[in-house]
Amino acid sequence: MTELWKALPGWVRNIVVPIVAIVIAWWVLSAIVGIVFGLMTFVIKALLVVALGAVVVILVKKASKS
Repeated sequence: MTELWKALPGWVRNIVVPIVAIVIAWWVLSAIVGIVFGLMTFVIKALLVVALGAVVVILVKKASKS
């Protein structure tokens, strides 16, 4: 691997490789952020559905008592 690295021209080692590394890091970071926000959205929607279900059950019990 060292031979391959030394065989690359200087401009590739100093310019191209860092840019490619930054692009790959950006893709990984954006994927992680997307997964986290997707999970948060799912949890919030699930909590809203449970809360609405609880409200409906409470209202139906109150209506059946009256």
